[in-house]
Amino acid sequence: MTSGLPSSDAEVDIGPIDYLVIEFPTDARFDGSGLAHLRDVVDRDIIRVLDLAFIRHDGDTVVAIDVADLGIVGDLDAALFAEAATGLIDDEDIAEVGAILEPGHAAAVIVYENHWAAPLASALRRTGAELIAAGRIPVDEVVAALDDLDGG
Repeated sequence: MTSGLPSSDAEVDIGPIDYLVIEFPTDARFDGSGLAHLRDVVDRDIIRVLDLAFIRHDGDTVVAIDVADLGIVGDLDAALFAEAATGLIDDEDIAEVGAILEPGHAAAVIVYENHWAAPLASALRRTGAELIAAGRIPVDEVVAALDDLDGG
């Protein structure tokens, strides 16, 4: 899994960068299916994972943990994600995530590039175009709007 960013001297061909924080109970039994889906979108060059960190809140402490400590069952090689570390997630980020985690829970923090958009962004930048807004529509709002369209 390639995770590096171009050097500052390189031509910039980077798509929009997003992050996700996913919370789960530390006693959850993982079958690796979530990581398999992540691996799939990386393999298809849709996203590029820049950083992937796992954090656990044990009540009094918040610590970064290794993906191997999650107890994933199945045949997914979790080591494939170990190289996703550009340094974009730092100790301050880990502390911020830890502050919102429930005790007895852990979180995966994923920083990723929307790699599919990199050529589009580069082409637009060369013409002088500039991104002036970005956002995300919550899934529940999309579902509600679709339900309204269906009369439901």
